[in-house]
Amino acid sequence: MRTETLPRPDGHAIFIRQWQPDSSPRAVVQIVHGLAEHSARYARLAEALTQEGYAVYAHDHRGHGPGCPPADLGFFGERDGWRKLLDDIDAVARRIGADHPGLPRAFLGHSMGSFLGQTYIAEHGDELAAVVLSGTSGPPPAILPLGKRIVAFERWRLGPRGQSPLVQALLFGEQNKPFRPARTAYDWLSRDAAEVDKYVADPLCGFALTNQLAADLVGALADLPSPTLSARIPKALPIYIFSGARDPVGAKLQGLLDVYRAAELDVTAKLYPDARHETLNETNRDEVTRDLLAWLNPRLG
Repeated sequence: MRTETLPRPDGHAIFIRQWQPDSSPRAVVQIVHGLAEHSARYARLAEALTQEGYAVYAHDHRGHGPGCPPADLGFFGERDGWRKLLDDIDAVARRIGADHPGLPRAFLGHSMGSFLGQTYIAEHGDELAAVVLSGTSGPPPAILPLGKRIVAFERWRLGPRGQSPLVQALLFGEQNKPFRPARTAYDWLSRDAAEVDKYVADPLCGFALTNQLAADLVGALADLPSPTLSARIPKALPIYIFSGARDPVGAKLQGLLDVYRAAELDVTAKLYPDARHETLNETNRDEVTRDLLAWLNPRLG
C-alpha cells in the first residue's frame, strides 16, 4: 500500500491510498468510504481485491482521515460541501485514468459513500464498468424535512462549525435502538465485537459532526434517490447492491431497488440475514467478500 496527496484548485489536498496487485492490474476499483470513518478501514477488502488482480484506490473525504487538520474534523467546507465531495471523487477518478489508461473502473461506495454514488453514477456512469453500493438506502424518512429545519436552526444558533448534541441525536440516535441492551453506542455497525471495538478506539471514527456537515448531508439525502437521477444512469451499467438485513440505514433499501428497477437498470441485490450496517466487517465478511468478487470478476474481465 502506498499513499499520495492530490492537490485541488481550492487548496484542499486529497489523501489517497493505493493497493496494487503483484502483476499488471486487470481493472481498478475506486472505494468511497462512509461518514465518520476513513479509507484505511478498507485495507482488508483492498487486499482481497488485489489478490484477484485489481488495483484499488481509496481516498479520505474532506473533514476525515489522518490528513485532516483537527479543527476541520467533521467539516466538509463553508458551502457546497456535498458538491465538493463529488468533485473530489471525480478528481481521484482522473488520477486513476492517468495511472491506468484504458483499464475498466468500478465504483464501490459504502454508506455515505453509496449516497454520493447515487449521484456520481448519474453524472459519470458512462465512465464506469460496474457499480457497487453497500449499506445504502432509498427514499429518506418522512421526518427528514423536520430534521432539515432543526439542523438549520442549530447551525444558526451554534454556527456552521458548532457541534449540536441535538443534531447528533437526530442523525444517529435511532441506529442502536434495535440492538438494546447494547454494549456500545456502535453495536449497529456489526455483530463482531472486535470490529466494533476497533471503531470505538479509532480517534478518526465516530467523531462529532459539525452543523454545516449535517446540513450538507440532510440536504443531499432529501433528493435521493430520484427518477430524474436514475434516468441518467446508463441502463447497461451493472449495479450490485448489498446490505445487512438488520442494517438500520438500509431500512428503505427496497425503495431504492424500486426506483432503479423502474428505470430499467441492471441491478443485482443481496441481503444478508442478521447482518448489520458494515457487512464488510461483519462476522460473515468472508462470505460477503466472496460474493462481491463473484459478481465483479465476470463484469471487469
